[in-house]
Amino acid sequence: MNPSKTQETPAAPSSARIETLESLREHLQWAIELEHATLPPYLYALYSLDPERNPEAVEVVSGVFVEEMLHLALAANLLNAVGGRPLLDTPRMLPPHPRPLPHADRSLKLSLVPFGAEALGMFLRIERPAPPDAPAESDGYETIGQFYGAIEEGLRHLCARLGEREVFGGDPARQVTSGHFRHSAGRLVAVGDLASALEALEEIVEQGEGMGHGEVWDGDRDVLHPEREEVAHYYRFEELRAGRRYRRGDTPNSGPTGEAIPMDLAGVRPMRRNPRLSDHAPGSPIRTAQEEFNHTYCAILQLLEQAFNGSPGTLAAATGTMYALKAQAQALTRMLDEGGRTAGPTFEYVAPEHRR
Repeated sequence: MNPSKTQETPAAPSSARIETLESLREHLQWAIELEHATLPPYLYALYSLDPERNPEAVEVVSGVFVEEMLHLALAANLLNAVGGRPLLDTPRMLPPHPRPLPHADRSLKLSLVPFGAEALGMFLRIERPAPPDAPAESDGYETIGQFYGAIEEGLRHLCARLGEREVFGGDPARQVTSGHFRHSAGRLVAVGDLASALEALEEIVEQGEGMGHGEVWDGDRDVLHPEREEVAHYYRFEELRAGRRYRRGDTPNSGPTGEAIPMDLAGVRPMRRNPRLSDHAPGSPIRTAQEEFNHTYCAILQLLEQAFNGSPGTLAAATGTMYALKAQAQALTRMLDEGGRTAGPTFEYVAPEHRR
């Protein structure tokens, strides 16, 4: 669903419309959890790639990861705008993998797997565009676009019933802006009214599934290749699956017909599928390295929660800690387990009192 396209002709009401501010805040917290849930699978696949042998795949997966971070910030801005409090430093963010996408169709499971056909299939399922005229779905949604369609519908309904001033009663100082977040082609919208809320929703949906129904482009320029138009997330993964780029004139039906994208599947590290700390003995080198990674990742969640709850300057600290996280992941990928598989991070929650 494209919020800007529905401004004149609102979507038909769903059977479970968001009717109260409390419900709207609950759904926007779910949106934060949804956007975060994509991050560990994308990072795990990224860590499995040898950047010298698969630079194009690294560019795609890392670019999508950065834009999902942008979507997380947009969801937090939306929740703050309506008087909510974003929560990130909580065990709910890191249940064991495989796990469902929060409040989505339970048939979609998120796993930590190395880059390849299984990972691409999962990413395409996550980013799948909503079918034309698909209904808004506030829970058990089939596509992310339908879920955000339900949030749009709820925002419109509440603004019409209560007035924008009542709906958007949050503290503007809690908004994170582009001054705090860079390295993405997207727009980090400060939300303070219905128009800016719809703009934020549009940014999330179009970067994921393209403009409208039938466009593979998301409306931005490629941040790494400014001469190119940027392809939406779903179609970037289609490019990797097909081994070919989209070019002007291509459509979702035609598939990509442009230049070839070289891929070297031998340049993918054979990381363990859905690893757990319990796979290795306490005190073993791999488990110790995994524990260090988990401590750092949870520290990032803490910094993000602080950033979205009145201290937006800590977003820079969270971004900086990402570099330490990358170094810890790279150290893990230099370790082999007893089966000859490459070690990988487990993304398990560490309570604040137990962090180093």
